[in-house]
Amino acid sequence: MKTLKDVISLKFKTSESEGVIFHGEGQQGDYITLELKKAKLVLNLNLGSNQLGSIFGHTSVTTGSLLDDHHWHSIIIERHGRNINLTLDRHMQHFRTNGEFDYLDLDYEITFGGMPFSGKPSSNSRKNFKGCMESINYNGNNITDLAKRKKLEPSNMGNLSFFCVEPHTVPVFFNATSYLEVPGRPSQDLFSVSFLFRTWNPNGLLLFSSFADDLGNVEIDVNEGKVSVHINVTQVKKNRIDISS
Repeated sequence: MKTLKDVISLKFKTSESEGVIFHGEGQQGDYITLELKKAKLVLNLNLGSNQLGSIFGHTSVTTGSLLDDHHWHSIIIERHGRNINLTLDRHMQHFRTNGEFDYLDLDYEITFGGMPFSGKPSSNSRKNFKGCMESINYNGNNITDLAKRKKLEPSNMGNLSFFCVEPHTVPVFFNATSYLEVPGRPSQDLFSVSFLFRTWNPNGLLLFSSFADDLGNVEIDVNEGKVSVHINVTQVKKNRIDISS
């Protein structure tokens, strides 16, 4: 395909911070890749470069953050020549691509949810998307519906399921006055804890526990946006350990 205009839209939700949402490339050096990197949305686009290097078409735009929250997010990409509107959850970003070309030449297939291994360093370092997509529309074609009715030729869909698998994690919301107290484990030499958290607040207590027999305590908190661990031990000379990250 050689297009002057493109409109690509879809919705996705995932708990993964990395993954290719869609990819297409051509023999003239053209490509378009939309992917998640560090839970941000990155669009890489090239409408063509020349071998002399005087025309450098690669363009990369990043938008959004914390997109691995397993909530639905909507994307619309509208291109007319070198002018691009990238809309994420109703927030639109306008930019122009580098280079001098207006057409996007995609000679090979377009893949959603990953990219084929081409032997290039860029292909084997990228992860496939893991999560749900819906309402995939590419230049007027309802890709989701065509895939479900197996009307895409040629196609290699792999192990696709036409329903969303929900994660088995159970989140807990704290409102700054609530807390969760659980019984300790006496006569244990090992203290081990792990959890995931997300907050917009720069300060807050994440965990506190006293050791038995008045031997001290451990405290984990967020202080000015950094996680700090404080361990107080009463019966040794160096009775306080502070770790910040």
